[in-house]
This record gives sequence, C-alpha cells and structure tokens, in this order.
Amino acid sequence: MTQLITERSTDVIAAEINAIKFQTQSMMLQASSEIGKRLIEAKEQLQHGEWGKWLKDNVEYSQSTANNLMQIHTEYNSNPQAFGNLSYSKAIALLGIDAEERENFVQENNVEEMSTRELQKVIKEKQKLEKEIAKKEADALKEKKLLQQDIQDLKQQLEDAHQQSTDHEDSEKEINRLTQELAVAESKAKKLEESLKAKPIEAATVEVIPESVQKELDQLRSKKNESTDPAEIKFKMRFESLVNEFDLTLHALDGIGNSETKAKYTNAVHKLMDKMRATLEGGMS
Repeated sequence: MTQLITERSTDVIAAEINAIKFQTQSMMLQASSEIGKRLIEAKEQLQHGEWGKWLKDNVEYSQSTANNLMQIHTEYNSNPQAFGNLSYSKAIALLGIDAEERENFVQENNVEEMSTRELQKVIKEKQKLEKEIAKKEADALKEKKLLQQDIQDLKQQLEDAHQQSTDHEDSEKEINRLTQELAVAESKAKKLEESLKAKPIEAATVEVIPESVQKELDQLRSKKNESTDPAEIKFKMRFESLVNEFDLTLHALDGIGNSETKAKYTNAVHKLMDKMRATLEGGMS
C-alpha cells in the first residue's frame, strides 16, 4: 500500500518557525532572569573584590554579562508577561528606557517587529531627544532667573530714582527709562512663564530664538543703564515684545497635530517673515 505524503505549505512552515522562535525567546528571557536571580544571591555572599574572580572561575561570565543578567531579573521579573516575547538582546537594549515607560514604549513602537539594531537606534534617538529637552528646559529656567534678577535691579533703581528725584528734565527721563525697561522685563518674564506652563519644551523647538537675536537681547540687557534716548528705549521695548511673540507663535505652531495644517501655517510664517524683511530693507535703502 502506497503511503500518501501530505505536502505542507510554506505558510504553515513559517507559522511553526515563528511559534518556536517566540517560545525560545520567552524561555531565554525567563532563563536569563532565573540566572540573574542566582547571581544576585551569590554576589550578596561574596566579599568585596571577590566577585570578578568568582564569575570567571565558576560560571565563565564577564562582569558586564553578569550585570545584564541581574538587571534583567530586577527589571523584568515583576511583569514577565509584558516582555515574554522579547529576545535577550532586545531586553538588554530596553534597559536604556526608564522602567515606568518601558511597557508603553514596547507597545507604542511595536518592538517585537523591530530588529535589535532598529530598536537600539530608536532608543538612542529617544535618549538624545530627552537630553535636548532637558537642556532647553534648563536654559529656560536660567533665563527666567536672570529676568527675575533684572526685575529686582530695575525696581531698586526706580525706587532710588524716585527718592533722588528733582524737577530737572534729566531725572524725569531717567524715571521714564527705568519704568519702560521694567515693563519690558516683566512682560518677557510673564510670557516665558506662560510658555513653560503651556507644554513641555520639545527638541523641535530647541532653536526658538535665533542665536543672532539672542546675542542682540544680551547686548541690550547689558546696556540697559546707558541709553536715555526715548526712541531707543521704545524700540528696545517693541523689539523684546516682538521676540517674545515669535517665541510663543513657534510653540503654538509646534502644537498643531495635523501635518497639512501645520505646513500651511509654517508657510504663512515664512511669507510674513519675507514681507517683513523686504519692508525693513526698503525702509533702510
């Protein structure tokens, strides 16, 4: 009697391979956690300086490998179901994500479908982004502190000017100048506070204020006690207000979720800037 051989489809074969792969990965991660648990137990019993030699003589692990295994147990043992299908190398890469963010990160980025190299790249970009955000926030807080100091100094100078005031025209000009500069500083401090409260600063807006404009602002601040020209004081007030509004406009633009709408308004900003530049160059020619 001839035995019939049923030919299996490539789809069935692929499904079986993937099932075995996932089972293997799950077992590997579980086994790594169990090894890590025992390494922690052994390390607690050893004296300082004995750890490296014990690893080499007994289990042939480097200290970096042992650290990874212990971290896998510490970080993943509390919720093994959420990470059971991850490979060992992906589990190691994900140690670069904060524990409270890790599960959401895995789901949102479909980590199971990524290669380890792709995952490492995404994590590296995330870490870079977080550093840029932290730096921008630190810069904004530093600017806020400087503004608060400026406001205190201006208030003191204004108080002194009132106490020493005479009927001379120069005294009146000095009081007016200090009053206007105080208004500018308080306005900028208020808008900076509003922008910080509105939403976290994102890396896409790291260069909100162009370097050349920031340099000009620093120069204006350093010379705040030199000018007595009412026209120059008025310009400085308007200039600071313009920069503040541009900053807030960019924050608002960055918050638009629809890409087409965002592109439309970005183009509108470019057209306005071109028009302003042409108007300014025409007025100076």
